[in-house]
Amino acid sequence: MNAASRSARALAVCAVGALALGGCSPRRFVAVRLGSALAAGGAGWASDDDPRLVGEALPFALKTYESLLAEAPEHVGLRLAACRGFASYAAGWVEPEAERLETADFAASQEERRRALRLHLRARDHCLRAWETELPGFGAVLRRDPEPALARVRREQIERLYWTAAAWGSAVSLGLDRPELVAELPLVRALFARASALDPDYDRGALAEAMVALESVSELLGGSPDRARRQFERAVALSRGERASPYVTYARGVLVAQQDRKGFREMLEKALAVDLEASPADRLANRLAQERAARLLARADELFFVEE
Repeated sequence: MNAASRSARALAVCAVGALALGGCSPRRFVAVRLGSALAAGGAGWASDDDPRLVGEALPFALKTYESLLAEAPEHVGLRLAACRGFASYAAGWVEPEAERLETADFAASQEERRRALRLHLRARDHCLRAWETELPGFGAVLRRDPEPALARVRREQIERLYWTAAAWGSAVSLGLDRPELVAELPLVRALFARASALDPDYDRGALAEAMVALESVSELLGGSPDRARRQFERAVALSRGERASPYVTYARGVLVAQQDRKGFREMLEKALAVDLEASPADRLANRLAQERAARLLARADELFFVEE
């Protein structure tokens, strides 16, 4: 066992013992130490090639985050990890399950969609708590007047800004039948606009891909197929075509709405053609996106009213 493994094992053993104590100070100390270690991790998950294994492990990890946050609620790094984790779990596992059930069991599918929405809101709230720790009153000012609130956000905070916007935007897209959520769409746009101003190339096109989904909403809600197409092309260029998800996001969001069955098929075939070994850090996300692409291709007759 190497030194890093011994340290991690010792930290875990200490955590189990100290969190069982009645004293507040030892519990908080261990929560902060373990929370910092967990918040700094995650690379091993991203490169995993077994989505089922990760999907089954994530709920335990997420509840661990929240248990630690109960002891150290001001831990900004762990708040971000919880925000990122809940949003990723909802988007990568719960939403696809809702799609899978849509034909076989519509009621179960709708319940999974509602669950995904709740998880995205939970993710958003973790991120907002992190902002409140560093910028007291941030949430209230953001809702009242986004521009001065977001002007305080610095470039080194862009990851948190991105995940706040991603979780919130995903919740809105799943709750278009809820007026109170639709009314928050301008806030999501403001968050993405600030992120884009700080670092338009963030995470090799992740921001651009998120904007594809945002621009895929109805034009009555401010969406634009043309802007979605430009953001899609940017996402593919920045990721050098090594990510499958931009193709899936564009196919689901824009091409189904346009009833472009040929373009839909071509996009999903491009997603399936992405080499899983070209970018090991994207391996898990690419596996998830390719599984979703295959399911969507199998459902083409349900999604399109005309033959190709």
